[in-house]
Amino acid sequence: MELRHLRYFLAVAEERHFTRAAERLHMAQPPLSQQIRQLEAELGVLLFERTRRRVELTDAGEAYLRRVRAVLAEVDDAAEEARRVAAGAQGRLVVGCVGSATYSLLPAFARALREELPGVEVSFRGEVLVPEQVAALLGHELDLALLRPPVDEPALRVRVLRTDRLIAAVPDGHRLAARRRLRVADLRDEDLVLHAAGGSVMHAAGGSVMHGVVAELCREAGFEPRVRHEVSETSTLVTFVAAGLGVAVVPEPVADLGVAGVAYRPLTGRGARIDLAAAVRADDRSPALSRAVAVLGGLVRRPDQATRASSPSRIERSPSSNSASRSRS
Repeated sequence: MELRHLRYFLAVAEERHFTRAAERLHMAQPPLSQQIRQLEAELGVLLFERTRRRVELTDAGEAYLRRVRAVLAEVDDAAEEARRVAAGAQGRLVVGCVGSATYSLLPAFARALREELPGVEVSFRGEVLVPEQVAALLGHELDLALLRPPVDEPALRVRVLRTDRLIAAVPDGHRLAARRRLRVADLRDEDLVLHAAGGSVMHAAGGSVMHGVVAELCREAGFEPRVRHEVSETSTLVTFVAAGLGVAVVPEPVADLGVAGVAYRPLTGRGARIDLAAAVRADDRSPALSRAVAVLGGLVRRPDQATRASSPSRIERSPSSNSASRSRS
């Protein structure tokens, strides 16, 4: 028995006439009659009572019709679902975000996905450090990661989306809050609140990219950072600053958190920038993922974006990026 036999049966059952059913199926009537007889022989039951003028279903035929309609509906639904998945209009995705992307980009991205890809089920994981995101991508626990380069992993494809300015977060009332702009050197004598470093108790497998970036900025300014507190989440870092436990260097979107008791000041210098990138597995050919990445690119594309890659390993830039900016990890 083949699927076509079920469609032949359905046409005859609904038309109650072999000639009309054959016309509906775009075939000759004798072959159709032969196919129905073969189906009845295979089932071992009579499906139709035949007269000269009309064809009627037997009780067995009525029962068979109910099941055939259900089967064919499932087959048609399966075909439609396959087409939707192939077109990227249906599927499942898990997206991870570093802290600053959680506050600045995730809300707009989630709304855009709901509007443009309503058939794609998306789960988000916020406030995830870069090493954890890389491990989750490689382990197929994430499909897309919004992270801070560099990412030295050939199995991943990384595309820089934008470059964010780095700013200083200081407690309200702090002496540095009185200035309009700050240099990294102004933080020389300050206690710093940083994301956890690799090898720490909090993150033995690998630490935050921001930790390395801030430490390098301090060393380039001629001093070793005085790290007093380490945290896992950006929201906790800003809360520590509000509590007067130290100052911090953060990407500009972190100011969107709006935590009371914190003042943000621009940092001068060419190095006070950091990239935000999208990372996926290089061998992932999911149509839904491709469409989600396209939606993401549309959200962040703007004329003032940087173009230089922050790492030579498989990093791309948005087409509209500006090549004048220096990128930092």
